[in-house]
Amino acid sequence: MVATDEALAEVVAAFAGGTGPVAVDAERASGYRYGQRAYLVQLRREGAGSALIDPVGCPDLSGLGEAIGDAEWVLHAATQDLPCLRDIGMVPTRLFDTELAGRLAGFARVGLGAMVENVLGFALEKGHSAVDWSTRPLPEPWLRYAALDVELLVDLRDALEEELGKQGKLEWARQEFAAIAAAPPPPPRKDPWRRTSGMHKVRRRRQMAVVRELWTARDQVAQRRDVSPGKVLGDAAIVEAALNLPPNSHALAALPGFGHRMGRRQLEQWQGAVDRARALAESELPQPGQPLNGPPPPRAWADKDPAAAARLSAARASVTALAERLNLPQENLITPDTVRRLCWEPPELPTAESVAEVLAGHGARPWQIEQVTPILTEALQADAD
Repeated sequence: MVATDEALAEVVAAFAGGTGPVAVDAERASGYRYGQRAYLVQLRREGAGSALIDPVGCPDLSGLGEAIGDAEWVLHAATQDLPCLRDIGMVPTRLFDTELAGRLAGFARVGLGAMVENVLGFALEKGHSAVDWSTRPLPEPWLRYAALDVELLVDLRDALEEELGKQGKLEWARQEFAAIAAAPPPPPRKDPWRRTSGMHKVRRRRQMAVVRELWTARDQVAQRRDVSPGKVLGDAAIVEAALNLPPNSHALAALPGFGHRMGRRQLEQWQGAVDRARALAESELPQPGQPLNGPPPPRAWADKDPAAAARLSAARASVTALAERLNLPQENLITPDTVRRLCWEPPELPTAESVAEVLAGHGARPWQIEQVTPILTEALQADAD
């Protein structure tokens, strides 16, 4: 484990002097700690060997990021690791995502272990993927497991590049990787409390206010204690409180999730959140649904706009058939959201040019536009006829 500035400087020099792509991985402590910060960063490069870096001891890795900035970074499921890497100063300019490459190449199982086994014939050690990586010191078996995650990444990358080339999909992959590398950080999620598990049971606005107040109170406690929110109070307990609107902490204690092991102060804290929701004026209560950014849910189309529903049905069938022919997942061929938006608000005159323009406006890559424009144009024109 590299955990000092001196040791880090040696790693930076070694990796700056290495050659070829850099395998990169990060371990978080999801389910244990608050947020998605990195607790271990693993790297491997030809001529530099492997390194395991402790971002707790070395919280600024921007020097390392610059040292390998011109190299291609090889990651598995890059969008999962890039946010926590960005937070410690590591941002790639070029990357190769072995999971996405596996999807484009038509592999049924694209987890790292399955890919390494299917493509390279090696079985990776299993068993430590869900451990608490914030543990210090990290046990030797965990470190060995973490090092194995980057041991074969570059070999996997090379094999997948060859396979994508054989299938005529290498340029597609390059466009996808470039889009991931260029994507800005996602904006903060609006009303994150609405994603509470079991929220579909909560119908009334007053009950929604209880969810919002409890979720916010829980988040503040979790952040202060640096623990996962679920360890502070479960989603199921929040929903139970919302549905029952307990008038006092004694009634709250009788609900599932607020049982006998919870202290009086904790109960009073949660009851205070419930009371705040109960005291809100009608105008302060949350609205029953997030404002729609885009078309309504497809199940409502038949009533709202039967023609749009027919367009969507035809477009979906065409995309499914094409994805099967190309041997890749539908959502990688074109996102379902893009298809919905196109079918809900199609161009006035659905020509190949106008459809391609709409697809590009929704962020479709050139290869996707080339593949799906003919079939989507045909689906829209059939409806227009």
